[in-house]
Amino acid sequence: MDERLCKLQKLREKGINPYPYEFKRTHTFMELRATYETLSSQQEKVTSCGRIMTIRGHGKTMFMTLADENAGMQVYLRQDKLGDIYDICQFFDIGDILGVTGVMFKTKTGELTILVEAIQLLAKALRPLPEKWHGLTDVEIRYRKRFLDLIVNKNVRDFFKKRAQLISTMRTFFDKHGFLETETPVLQPIYGGGTATPFKTYYAALDQEMYLRIADELYLKRLIVGGYEKVYEFCRDFRNEGLDRFHNPEFTMVEAYQAYTDYHGIMELVESLFEYILDTVIGSRSVAFGEETVEFKRPIKRIKYVDALNAHLDFDVLSARDDLLTKACQDHGIDPSALSIGAKIDKLFGALVQDALVEPTFIMDYPKVISPLAKVHRADDRLVERFELVMFGIELANAFSELNDPVDQRKRFEEQLANREEGISEIDEDFLEALEHGMPPTGGLGIGIDRLCMVFFNQPSIRDVLLFPQLKKVQNVTNT
Repeated sequence: MDERLCKLQKLREKGINPYPYEFKRTHTFMELRATYETLSSQQEKVTSCGRIMTIRGHGKTMFMTLADENAGMQVYLRQDKLGDIYDICQFFDIGDILGVTGVMFKTKTGELTILVEAIQLLAKALRPLPEKWHGLTDVEIRYRKRFLDLIVNKNVRDFFKKRAQLISTMRTFFDKHGFLETETPVLQPIYGGGTATPFKTYYAALDQEMYLRIADELYLKRLIVGGYEKVYEFCRDFRNEGLDRFHNPEFTMVEAYQAYTDYHGIMELVESLFEYILDTVIGSRSVAFGEETVEFKRPIKRIKYVDALNAHLDFDVLSARDDLLTKACQDHGIDPSALSIGAKIDKLFGALVQDALVEPTFIMDYPKVISPLAKVHRADDRLVERFELVMFGIELANAFSELNDPVDQRKRFEEQLANREEGISEIDEDFLEALEHGMPPTGGLGIGIDRLCMVFFNQPSIRDVLLFPQLKKVQNVTNT
């Protein structure tokens, strides 16, 4: 860094501003490649810019490779073309950002090149790129210093563009189907809508403790009560829990609610949505994840939650005593301590059933004890009308026939509170008041965007699909 600071000073002494305010380019490198034949035949001057990735000096000539967001381009600098300004090239380093003007030509090896007639330094880099910039693989550096990862790994830049395209495609789908995009509070006085431990904060102006939302559900349902019939929100949610391959405490969800339908209607919506994403973004309904490939095609396989779990046990989970569930958890390597009955059932289901579901599968009709916000099943009051879509053992979508009976909802909230279950700290009277004004029959949906990106783009860890994953603070992580 000291050497680069010295070069920076010398540039300033020569009257060069190493950090100008703007630069007007005529073409990106991709545009230059696409229009080379026309540009070269007309000897049209072009102006472009990018980061210096290689430098090869040969006395009075110099070759550099510049890279912009989407492509790279070789530039050729000659003293006889640049005159005295050529002298400042000795103060350029890999990582600097440079603007050039010149004409296009092909070298003897056929490489497209700009013969530079004017140059402008746009930003002097005071730190070097990683020594092996062409193959930055150190996971710690990649996650902690994502800016370096993006500079040197074009495939990473391309992935996050695909992620953005996936989200944009989902927005288009919901908009085309008549849904209204909305915004709900991130800071909430009472957290709810899911089962999780929240992050707490303090709101000084109101002199009260607040929570970062764990879900959007209860606010979006208020909008259905208010008269909107189809709403959705892309939201950042926060759960104060562990980090692993599939979990980050800050994550992206889309939640959608549709009046006058149930979980069967939402299943059809999910099938259409996933087909639309695969056709538009992936270009195929074949999905590869790890070593396995599946086809996403209708009708999606459907299984009953309780039937599938009971097939692995010698008792019925709906009528089982707590001690039976505890022993079953212990027998299958699950620590039952601090788990409610519902949590034990769900842990058993995950270990015995869900992890083995590779092909797209709708898991239907969950036990009531683990779904306090879903409507009681119309054929069995021990169950609720809920489904999850699972692929490769990973939950991608969760949906309910939403509970709209305010008396039943209050009872379930009270049971949760009495059992001190995560997901409720106090009864949300404002939400219950909204329900008491009448909410139509409604189907609700939640999709985890991060996991969806993992599966659709075959990424092994949630950290690979987040630009800035949460990491434990450490000292002295360098880029060299």
